[in-house]
Formats: sequence, C-alpha cells, structure tokens
Amino acid sequence: MNNLDEFRALGLSEQTLTLIAEKGFETPSPIQSLTIPMLMTSTSDIIAQAQTGTGKTAAFGLPLIEKLSQSADGVKAIILVPTRELALQVTEELLSFNRFRKLYIAAIYGGASIIEQLRRLKKGIDIVVGTPGRTLDNIQRGTLDLSGVEYLVLDEADEMLNMGFIEDIEEIMAAMGDSKRVMLFSATMPARIVQLSKKYMNDTKGLKVDSGQVNA
Repeated sequence: MNNLDEFRALGLSEQTLTLIAEKGFETPSPIQSLTIPMLMTSTSDIIAQAQTGTGKTAAFGLPLIEKLSQSADGVKAIILVPTRELALQVTEELLSFNRFRKLYIAAIYGGASIIEQLRRLKKGIDIVVGTPGRTLDNIQRGTLDLSGVEYLVLDEADEMLNMGFIEDIEEIMAAMGDSKRVMLFSATMPARIVQLSKKYMNDTKGLKVDSGQVNA
C-alpha cells in the first residue's frame, strides 16, 4: 500500500484523500486507524484513550465532515474542549478539511467578545467547537439550540474534569436529544469520566492507543 491507500482503506472519500495528500499526512496515526473506520461504518458511541499529539482531531473531524451536510435545522455536531486555545486549534483544523463540504464551523469560547459569536450562531452553524462555560452560557441565553445535535465529541475530557467543567458538561448533555452519538477522547480515565460515560453513552466501544504511539 502507498500512503494514500492506507487512508483510503479507512473508508474516506476521494475528496478527503485529496485534502489529506495536500496537508502532507504520510500514514494514519494509530488513533486515526482505530477511530475513523468505526465512525464511518458503525453507530456505536466511542471512548478513545489517547494522549495529546496523537492526531485525535483528524480522527473524529474527518468522519464528521464526511457524514454531515449543510442543514437549516441547526447545529448537528458539537465538540467540547477545555480551553480557548484548543477550540481555535480544532476549528482551524476542521476548516482545513472542509473545502469540498462547505459546512459552517465556528468556535465559541470565553475571554472574547460574545457579540461576534452570537452573530455566527444566529447565521447558522453546522459544527460548533466550544468551551463548556461559553457553550452553557449560550444554551441558557437561548442562543444555542442543541436539541438536534447528532454528534457530540468530548475532547480531552480528563482536562475538562480537572478544570471543574464536569457539571457544565452534564448540563450541556442534558440539553441534547437522546439520539446523539457520543465520542469521548481522554488521556486518562478517572472515575468521574467513567461515571459520565455510563450515564450518557450507549453501546460503547473502547479504543486505546499506547502512550508511546504519538504522531510526529
């Protein structure tokens, strides 16, 4: 197999393979090899234990962008992250995968003017990347409706727990419908994260990448 064939074997489209080649990806990282086929072909919720730097954003981002289409029915996917910096980083990477799909993707986070973020939400967004505090604030304001969300990603869940966001996350999840698919990514699995997964996730499949397998 050449490099493109390894990504093709994961079930990605030719358009996505074009973008992967342009970005210079050489081979799928271990978490991408595990996660992408499962997201493309099954309906199970996923708990993936992987360190930062293992290519997690592409692991969930590429399938999300492939499976979603523009919709006037509101937000279809939300990715919760612990920090503003990660929200911006994840959004930038998703946008780099989005050339052919033309989905509306935006970040909402604290520490920045809420006016511009409200304008984007009002315009309509397909994928929201948000910090828990600002996401919950918008739900409570009535400016963010998550009732139609089909996919929820919890990225760096243990860090969100360490920063005291777990109650916010539970409140956010309670604002969603029951039909959402949940993907939880975490470097470690503390008891509170395990409890969260048992409460809100169904037909869950576990994936784990060895800490030494880090994508350069």
